[in-house]
Amino acid sequence: MWVLTLYSHDSIKMYEFESKEEALRESSKLSGYKVLTEVIYFTDFEEADVMQERELSFAGR
Repeated sequence: MWVLTLYSHDSIKMYEFESKEEALRESSKLSGYKVLTEVIYFTDFEEADVMQERELSFAGR
């Protein structure tokens, strides 16, 4: 998931997209300061079996 955050004169708007290409296409249509962010969930890694369960721990635990 990709999130495009638009900062304009008096507001902040956030738009959600499925692909980076779609987000960039829409970004070119908007004016103002923009930040494009990719959102990755830990559960995506678990489901894809990319990381072993023991690797999904947080520091300090």
